[in-house]
Amino acid sequence: MYVPAHFAADAGSLRQLLSRPGAANLVTSTAQGMLATLLPFVYDPSVGEHGALLGHVARNNPQWSEPALGESLVIVQGADAYVSPSWYASKAEHGRVVPTWNYSTAHVYGNLVIHDDSEWLGAMVRRLTELHEAPFDRPWSVDDAPERFIAGQLRAIVGVELLITRVEGKLKLSQNRPEADIDGVVAGLHRRGNDDAAHDVERARPAGR
Repeated sequence: MYVPAHFAADAGSLRQLLSRPGAANLVTSTAQGMLATLLPFVYDPSVGEHGALLGHVARNNPQWSEPALGESLVIVQGADAYVSPSWYASKAEHGRVVPTWNYSTAHVYGNLVIHDDSEWLGAMVRRLTELHEAPFDRPWSVDDAPERFIAGQLRAIVGVELLITRVEGKLKLSQNRPEADIDGVVAGLHRRGNDDAAHDVERARPAGR
């Protein structure tokens, strides 16, 4: 990944990005070519030296049964948004501005481990469910469904675990702009309803701006 120094993600920002509930693309290189699947993942920093990403695929998905050649890749993405040059204070000063796109992303490399046992799958599904149900007033639990039904659902999936070997992160969030331009970007994103993207820009604001 091309990462200019002023857009490099620090360790704390990477942990926050990996821990954010959402889905990411699992990409593997196999004898049949490149395979990719969009999956929700749980980040577990306690596994190995760099942590792991845990998820599952449908049993009918050939990606789990095609051995990965070398490292696998998970592409994690945070909020992203178009940035209009009209939001920059510097537009009125000199006009030398152009549109851009703000985003946060991490390329997570590692060794893919397949889990085809109900105990591992059951524990992972509970963790994944709890992560995404946490914001609800009355969170749904796996235990709310009949046990036999859940057992049947688990037989239809296969677990995947990416044991992380390295992470490349990039936060392109207007850090290279003057303070007044950053203020304009935050305000513009909020006006468009892109609140998550606006909050990311605010968090990434360089000290003193």
